Amino acid sequence: MEPIPKSGLYYPNKIARLALGALEEVMGKNGLNAILNLAGLSHLIDNLPADNLERAFDFADFSSLNGALEEMYGPRGGRGLAQRAGRAVFMEGLRNFGALAGAGDLAFKILPLPTKLRIGLPAMAKIFSTTSDQLSTVEEKEDHFVYTIHRCPVCYGRHTDKPCCHMATGLLQEGLKWVSGGREFKVVETHCIAAGDSTCDFVIYKEPIA
Repeated sequence: MEPIPKSGLYYPNKIARLALGALEEVMGKNGLNAILNLAGLSHLIDNLPADNLERAFDFADFSSLNGALEEMYGPRGGRGLAQRAGRAVFMEGLRNFGALAGAGDLAFKILPLPTKLRIGLPAMAKIFSTTSDQLSTVEEKEDHFVYTIHRCPVCYGRHTDKPCCHMATGLLQEGLKWVSGGREFKVVETHCIAAGDSTCDFVIYKEPIA
């Protein structure tokens, strides 16, 4: 793999730690170590980032990790693993972040579904915009939301022929499931910086999948 030059943009250690733990969960310790070697991140083998919110994990390293998944398992296999890892990241840790912690409260649970989405999606965007250098925004349209990542750690410095931010897709899917009380939603990445677009855009359909 071509090394990606450092970006000077950072994720908090905790999110990187969750992502690595999630990858180990879906592919086993040897699988994770092979990915870290391929991504040029062998210093992280048995040496996970600290469990804190210090912004110290470079976007280039996070992107290399995602690129290595695709290189090792092919576009299809890599996509499945990245989505599963993204879901696990949310499940293991992000739902306990301040902006979303209230989604488990009774007062939130009895809100109508459209209101839950209107509150929950911007809350997810806010977690990333406030704890990391990933800037995220949400726009509501008639039958869908557009979740936009303006500085994306998942594909930073990579060049692909189609959208490749599968870990972000999985994370959004699981986040929506949590916010909505167990429903699944269709999330489609329509634009991707790695594929030459100016932002990474995810269309989230308001109608849950039956």
